[in-house]
Amino acid sequence: MSQQHEMFDAPKLSLTVPAGLKEPRLWVRRLALWEAPGGPKIREDIMLRPGLNIIWSPDGFDENSAGGVRAIGHGSGKTLFCRLLRYCLGEQRFADETQRERIAVAFPNGIVGAEVILDGVCWAVVRPLGIRRRHVAIADGNLDEIAAGDGATTSIDPLIEAIEQAIVTAGVAGLARLQPSQKAWPIALAWLTRDQECRFDDVLDWRSPASGSDAPLPASGRETGPRREALRAFLMAITEEEQQTRRAEEALRTEVATAEREASYLDWDRGRRHERLIEQLGLSGQTVPEMPLLLEVFRKAADGRLAAAAQLPTGDTAELGQARKALQEAREILRSTDEERIRLEAQIPAENHVLTLLSSEMPSLSAAAENAASQVCPICEVPIDKALAEKCGLSHKLHNETDCRARLAAKRQEVSNQKQKIDSLEARLKALQPATVLGRQQVEQAEKRVQTIESVRDTRASAWQAATRLKEGVERFSELSTERDEVRKRLLNLDEKLTKERERLAAFRDKQSLTFGRITEKFSAIIRRMVNENAKGTVTLSGDRLQLTVDVDGDRRTAAIESLKVLAFDLACLCLSIEGATSVPAFLVHDSPREADLGLSIYDELFRLMRELEAPRKTTPFQYIVTTTTRPPDDLRRDPWLRLVLRGAPGSERLMARDL
Repeated sequence: MSQQHEMFDAPKLSLTVPAGLKEPRLWVRRLALWEAPGGPKIREDIMLRPGLNIIWSPDGFDENSAGGVRAIGHGSGKTLFCRLLRYCLGEQRFADETQRERIAVAFPNGIVGAEVILDGVCWAVVRPLGIRRRHVAIADGNLDEIAAGDGATTSIDPLIEAIEQAIVTAGVAGLARLQPSQKAWPIALAWLTRDQECRFDDVLDWRSPASGSDAPLPASGRETGPRREALRAFLMAITEEEQQTRRAEEALRTEVATAEREASYLDWDRGRRHERLIEQLGLSGQTVPEMPLLLEVFRKAADGRLAAAAQLPTGDTAELGQARKALQEAREILRSTDEERIRLEAQIPAENHVLTLLSSEMPSLSAAAENAASQVCPICEVPIDKALAEKCGLSHKLHNETDCRARLAAKRQEVSNQKQKIDSLEARLKALQPATVLGRQQVEQAEKRVQTIESVRDTRASAWQAATRLKEGVERFSELSTERDEVRKRLLNLDEKLTKERERLAAFRDKQSLTFGRITEKFSAIIRRMVNENAKGTVTLSGDRLQLTVDVDGDRRTAAIESLKVLAFDLACLCLSIEGATSVPAFLVHDSPREADLGLSIYDELFRLMRELEAPRKTTPFQYIVTTTTRPPDDLRRDPWLRLVLRGAPGSERLMARDL
């Protein structure tokens, strides 16, 4: 039989603990760090317990500060401690990339181990910090022996699977967005161990991109809807029937969005074609009717254009062939004439040059003939008659006058012949000039004739093609109009179905009011305890929002109150988990909630509240781990609640016992 425990004056926070529960169903008993398998430990084991566990990093002066030196609370390893806990419970990463690299350099063979208690069974978990790839999770295993050995890896999956089967299975059916092979526990772990980087800003902020946790969807990402539905599933505030309805509603929303995009495109395309047809059919400035009469107007105008195009002359194909043949012949004649003209224009200068060369020989030949008539000795330049009279014996070879005059006459004939040849070429060139002009005229006339016939044919072809395109455009306009009407009908039908599905979802949410009523009861009691007796809080699920409200003489929305809402909501859900009313364990880690603008007086009440939650019982059915740089209340700053003290300096006082 369950027992009811009333802890506070009215209004009271009450818990009904299931009978026979001796300890939390899931809790971490020990966390250990080794430099290498079988090697020395980086620091002493961190022992944890059911109930409240405080990890404190003093910020400022405290009684343990040597020589009155101001302690550095930040950078001591509180968040790394939380991340290592998450790592041993199944998360894929234990730090962001930069910090992982630094730890791997300092401890290349380093490992972290934990004793995780699941329904009374101790699971030994060992995972690497550096270059090693050995992940082990064994039920009823000895952590020290497994950490010292080098056995086969099992991966972390056995522990995740065991938690799934033992605790989270009831909520898996409600997580509609999970892939077939995806597990629900990593998503629940993201909620139960919020990133410190999220600063408790929103109840659905679980994992920050800055943390480098590589958290799966829907635990991370911008869309909060999947996390809201996952949260409802973990709180057992959603049924399989509702999830089926929600899946149907999501499918309908997708169909509606697709149909809206299709309708929008069809409207745009139809409007564009409408304007184009108005202009091309010559209907601009006229008043045109609406559909379906508009379609008849378009068709009539398009048919008129097609009929007009059919009346245009087609151009005689035989005549066009003859004209092209005549053009080809005229071009051939002109080409032949041009070739001859070009040849003559190049030949005449060459022949003139030959004439010049021949003429240049005439003076020498004429002189030779004259000299032959009255010869002079070539040696002594004395007239031959005198040389012979004086009996000169030096020269006896004389020019033949007859030969000289014959050569002169032959050269004169060559010059005459060359002049006649040149005169003939120039006469032929002159005669070609009118033939060239006439040839060009004939080619131009033939080209004009061909162009005229082709223009007639092309004009008709263009008009016919334009009229045909207009006809096709009218028919496409008709098709678009029909498609648009069909899409609009389908969209209207989908909207009606979507409205019905949303009404069903609203009805389901109303049915879950009891669950949210229980959360509100505990949420409000925690708010009253942590603020004052006049405060109250509510948790409501309305539409697509999970809304937390805190009323302290009116609705408060300061940064501190927003953080308080998230903190109180997590604690209220922890209370429901203690009672077995959720599908997540009564396990919660809050990393430095004070740094989220939480007031000191409220912060102190958090510690006292958690101590009182465990006080009235012989056994404590939950584990709550909180890290802080703020000084805890004096009565809790000791064993068994204070489990670990870390400092930012010197390095030996940090979690990894050195400066990284």
